[in-house]
Amino acid sequence: MLHADEALGDSIQFACYVPMVAALGGRVILEVRPAVRSLLAGIPGVATCIDRSSTPSLAFDLHCPLGSLPLAFGTRLDTIPLAESYVPAPPAARVKVWDDRLGPHTRLRVGLVWSGDSGHKNDHNRSIPLRALAPLLNCDVQFVSLQKGIRDQDRTFLGERGDIVDLTEQLTDFSETAALVSCLDLVISADTSVVHLSGALGAPVWTMLPFNPDWRWLLNRDDSPWYRSMRLFRQPKRGDWASVVDNVRRALEDFKVTQPR
Repeated sequence: MLHADEALGDSIQFACYVPMVAALGGRVILEVRPAVRSLLAGIPGVATCIDRSSTPSLAFDLHCPLGSLPLAFGTRLDTIPLAESYVPAPPAARVKVWDDRLGPHTRLRVGLVWSGDSGHKNDHNRSIPLRALAPLLNCDVQFVSLQKGIRDQDRTFLGERGDIVDLTEQLTDFSETAALVSCLDLVISADTSVVHLSGALGAPVWTMLPFNPDWRWLLNRDDSPWYRSMRLFRQPKRGDWASVVDNVRRALEDFKVTQPR
């Protein structure tokens, strides 16, 4: 039994160890929250994927919290199970539904997330006011909101930006979000579960980090040992989102030049 012990993003990140557990001869029961159950059920090595709140207890011989798997495998920087992608690609039919909702793909499609769970103990450092992203929003791309749980102060600004496509009411779980991400050219996000989803899919993702980041992002590097497709943008000093946004904006202008249209 491998069971979720932290947030949704942690479940997605540490699910990369499931095939390693299965390879040792275990029949893996994966217990996660409902929002990611469908997404993670298809990872190689998962025999059964359950939601503890709605599934009776199942018999098991051993258990381990997902967040303890790196310790259980004695993980070091050079032994992180880095893969191109480990979450199965969404069904083509679901991707087409989202592609049709987005309309003609005439410009770069860039997914955007600016804040996480307001109840997170480090939310005041990692989340970004949407208004602070205004310089980025002036780039000539099609921004697509992936933001769930929009805060009141951000909702007003979002209402003023008719150029941001917002279909988030139809994002019922992370399988749907995965299908939408698969229609995009790039995801730009604060440190939220969506960066883990994008990285696990192997989708290009840029993560905007506070000056003192969470442990998993390490220090003094612009890539991640957990996800090949991820690029990191760090605050040069505490609270300085303006520099991060400026660096992302310039990188996005360069990215546009490299993408065929």
